[in-house]
Amino acid sequence: MHFRTLGNSGAVVSTYALGTMTFGAEATEETSHAILDAYVASGGNFIDTADVYSAGVSEEIIGRWLA
Repeated sequence: MHFRTLGNSGAVVSTYALGTMTFGAEATEETSHAILDAYVASGGNFIDTADVYSAGVSEEIIGRWLA
């Protein structure tokens, strides 16, 4: 995995972001957690989410996975 500094923030993120728009819609919570596990195991650390993805369910799924 390759990494870059995000703007002037100093945060170092993977060059591949994981988009989570389908979490809670097309992907179940179990599948979403498996995707997140595989992404992090591959070295990823840049997760794209928004409160409008699946009416907020995507962020809830990610929150439970982080916990």
